Amino acid sequence: MKIATYNVEWFSNLFNNDGDLIDDDSWSGRWNVTRAQQTAALGAVFQAMDADGIMVVEGPDSHAKRDGTSALEVFAARFGLRAREAIIGYVNETQQEILFLYDPDVLSVRHDPNDIGAPRFDQTMDMDLDVDAKPEAIRWSKPPLELEVTHTSGAVFRLIGVHAKSKAPHGARNDAEVMRISIANRRKQLAQCIWLRRRVEAHLKIGESVIVMGDFNDGPGLDEYEKLFGRSGVEIVLGEGEGAQLFDPHARMALAQRIGARPVTARFKLRGEGRYLSALLDYIMVSQDVRGMGADWTILHPFDHAECFDDKDLRAALLAASDHFPVVLDLAL
Repeated sequence: MKIATYNVEWFSNLFNNDGDLIDDDSWSGRWNVTRAQQTAALGAVFQAMDADGIMVVEGPDSHAKRDGTSALEVFAARFGLRAREAIIGYVNETQQEILFLYDPDVLSVRHDPNDIGAPRFDQTMDMDLDVDAKPEAIRWSKPPLELEVTHTSGAVFRLIGVHAKSKAPHGARNDAEVMRISIANRRKQLAQCIWLRRRVEAHLKIGESVIVMGDFNDGPGLDEYEKLFGRSGVEIVLGEGEGAQLFDPHARMALAQRIGARPVTARFKLRGEGRYLSALLDYIMVSQDVRGMGADWTILHPFDHAECFDDKDLRAALLAASDHFPVVLDLAL
């Protein structure tokens, strides 16, 4: 089984309200990339992945009379993808949905947000974020997508697609506001990860094969504010102490060293600075039984993955398609 997670920057901008691809020379949401260029690039990347299932983060929106699943299926038909059916969970209002695009000949998929371990992700969870003994109601702006996925081999998996809160200090007007907003956002991001971890632990306790995948907007050593809290959201979800651990080789590599080379899954242009920033934000975390299924991870990075770099067309497509790159997991079933 081959599954992937892929954050597609402003995927929604490529579709009209009827879910049809706009596919013209007008500008997409990406800097200096037209809709036609981004559409073609995404088609090439999805074809290269050829995955049984893709967790699409920042997928086409499904509110205001739009249908993200229909839009994704139109996209899949356009490029002849075998992953041609889409499923969504709780619709959000951010124009950045979490959807799963899959091959119905290989996978049977159903949305399955059962009551286990912690509130469902469309609900709220009370947590004291600022140590004032007054719990706050935590809410996901992009509720994780919880799926039961059955492979034709008979193997059953619990998939959770995630887009955790960004810690970027949007709207800050000075250094003091940058610090205040960054710390507040990190508190919320960590609270979301604690909530997610509680549900993961509940699934692990009943022996389910768990895969958590998506964009965590976080990682070990990613920013200076992590020092205030002692850990990253990624470490929380992976598991700490005596609890059952999830595994992701890229996270393990990043945790093993604070200075030195590490994998990256995203590349952002810093406006006004003439350079790019690379970061490890996207993960596929698996339970230990899934790790034992011959699990093999690949980041389709245009420069760091040799085959992607050597294929000039694919390399260009990855750079035009999104500011994130796909993470792919192969399992021997």
